Amino acid sequence: MFDPSYVSICVFVLAYILFIFFPERRTIIAVAGALLLVMSGALSWREAIIAVNWNVMGIFIGTLVIADSFMDSRVPAYLAERIVNHSKNTCWAILWICMLSSFISAFVENVATVLIMAPIALALARKLKIDPTNMLIAIAISSNLQGTATLIGDPPSMLLGGFAKMNFMDFFFYQGRLSIFFAVQLGAVVSFAVLYALFRKHHEKAEIVAVEKVRSWVPTAILVLLIVVLACSSFFDPGFSSLAGRICMVFAIATVIWEKWTNQKSIHKGVRALDWDTTFFLMGIFIIVGSITANGWIERIAQALCGIIGTNIFIGYTLLVFLAVALSAFIDNVPFLAAMLPVAITISDKLQINPSLLLFGLLIGASLGGNITPIGASANIVACGLLKKEGYPVRFGHFVKIGLPFTLAAVMAAYLFVWFVWK
Repeated sequence: MFDPSYVSICVFVLAYILFIFFPERRTIIAVAGALLLVMSGALSWREAIIAVNWNVMGIFIGTLVIADSFMDSRVPAYLAERIVNHSKNTCWAILWICMLSSFISAFVENVATVLIMAPIALALARKLKIDPTNMLIAIAISSNLQGTATLIGDPPSMLLGGFAKMNFMDFFFYQGRLSIFFAVQLGAVVSFAVLYALFRKHHEKAEIVAVEKVRSWVPTAILVLLIVVLACSSFFDPGFSSLAGRICMVFAIATVIWEKWTNQKSIHKGVRALDWDTTFFLMGIFIIVGSITANGWIERIAQALCGIIGTNIFIGYTLLVFLAVALSAFIDNVPFLAAMLPVAITISDKLQINPSLLLFGLLIGASLGGNITPIGASANIVACGLLKKEGYPVRFGHFVKIGLPFTLAAVMAAYLFVWFVWK
């Protein structure tokens, strides 16, 4: 009989290596690893089910349904057209589109945001006869940045919320201090200067023919109401146990019923169209990370890092943030963050500091580091795929030339903000 402890760490290491070399097969790898852990006895079925954070899964699936309806309503595209037509020149049109992408991605998954905004950017590029590459890259990295700002913006934020039991309002104000939302906004202001420098040469007047018609404002109202209800839910579920996930699922069911009633949409087709790939990937990651936690490896990893850090909190904080930035530029930030969150808690306990410092630093590093390369985030991959389809293949070096300064500007600002507020 194999030692469960060594089985769990072997599966964990092998899965993460495979994530790097076969990112398009990440769900199969994660689910296969989870099944292998259960079948080998490293984790029981009951432990595997408990390891999955069902509150986070409820938030993720629920917001997916509402985001799909929000996209289909054409409200984001309608707003983008109005922004372009009222901008004084192309530079500001692109910057406003990036800001709208940022705003939407704070409440809608980043890939969905890119799919919403890409047609507007491509139409503008065709109208002005300019290369759309930089525009699509800017939209992707802008959406990745603000997806970190709220509980429902992106899976890494949901992971942090679930792990630290943070509710929707905790991302704005936590334990009486400014929270992660304001760190991201400072990073956005600084990185905005990078985008301005990139597009400042475009002085021509931007205008596109308005073709978008809003199909319905109901999905927008549902999304706004969901945000308000999630904000209020913190008063009834201060421990972030399961209420947020249930609320998102209730709103999702209401959205599906509305779509069926008004648009005669097939519920079966709507359910099939959801991002089940990421859903099962998240579940597999929860189980794989749960196995190394249950078998004591998180404690050992934390001990090793503490040996490097010593008692210097600033060095420990800096090491974790920039390790996260470097690694998430090439590997998926979801499995990395899921593995490192419990390590950060253990290190905080040993250093006797508020864990929020390391947790927020990890989220910033892992979420923003993916902006450096075209393979660092799903939104980047989708944007590059759309550009290739349009006949504009993106070179790795070209993406890094934009993504690296943007990331360094945003990370440094947010990193310093978190340090001074939470040290």
